[in-house]
Amino acid sequence: MTKQELLKTPVEHIDFKKIDPSYLVGAMSKMSFSSRDLARAADIYVRMLSEKEGTVILTLAGSTSAAGCMQVYVDLVKNKMVDVVVATGASIVDMDFFEALGFKHYIGTPFADDNELRELHIDRIYDTFIDEDELKECDIIIAKIADGLPPKPYSSREFIQLMGQYLAEGGAKKKDSLVEAAYEAGVPIFCPAFSDSSAGFGLVYHQHHHPDKHISIDSVKDFLELTKIKMAAPTTGLLMIGGGVPKNFAQDTVVAAEVLGKEVPMHKYAVQITVADVRDGACSSSTLKEASSWGKVETTFEQMVYAEATLALPLIAAHAYQSGVWQKRQPKRWADYLGK
Repeated sequence: MTKQELLKTPVEHIDFKKIDPSYLVGAMSKMSFSSRDLARAADIYVRMLSEKEGTVILTLAGSTSAAGCMQVYVDLVKNKMVDVVVATGASIVDMDFFEALGFKHYIGTPFADDNELRELHIDRIYDTFIDEDELKECDIIIAKIADGLPPKPYSSREFIQLMGQYLAEGGAKKKDSLVEAAYEAGVPIFCPAFSDSSAGFGLVYHQHHHPDKHISIDSVKDFLELTKIKMAAPTTGLLMIGGGVPKNFAQDTVVAAEVLGKEVPMHKYAVQITVADVRDGACSSSTLKEASSWGKVETTFEQMVYAEATLALPLIAAHAYQSGVWQKRQPKRWADYLGK
């Protein structure tokens, strides 16, 4: 097959605002196994949003943005249902910013000939295809943004904010991206492993061509900025998609605050959607009860949901949206608090 034939059908992103889960989630609460877990997680998320002075932190790992959940994250931000985002670089740059530049992800198959895909410059994310030549264009745009900045260290939050500004000031070919929506809503986005993405290639290009005067990404500054939010927020809740660095980074702010001499409450609410197995002791799959032993998460309102996120997240988000509690929330605008 030709490249054009393989990259024919774009992935369409689900709109959770069109889902009415009132019967389904309610019925699941009277079932067992993962159904009841999901229903309890949905109710905990509503509690998070109902907390008058609560801050909701979304942590995002994996490829759900490319898989059709991109609009979910945008709408959570636009409807004041998320106040802070901690994500992998790929979720923010290779997927969201990439589509904001006018590119697409395409419906593919896990049974494709990967050697053939390599020859056609098509990258595969399980059953989703992406044009590598277009990704390289994304790399170069990141480099151009970096080229226009004063040479100094930036937190990923600062750099992503400038990416949002680039989109808002005419760079976007597709409106409604997470990066641009977060920029406009004052929602900070942190990518503690920012270089593990298309941004990394772009910044390598930037530093190679500007060996004496270039920008760099300071992940420690990210940690400090996120910890400052934790110290300033009276109450926090975590909505975690997958695990990995974003999950641990957000949880670790409690301990970091203690290191700075300020005792802060553990995260009061926590929901994690994951398919990871806890038996190997991996950090990505550590349970929320385990996190309590580290002084990170309270156990009263915590729920693990062992499900693939593209199935579970739209239901949980739709349940919270239909509850209407988000309408009474005031935007936190933590990006304004941290400054430019």
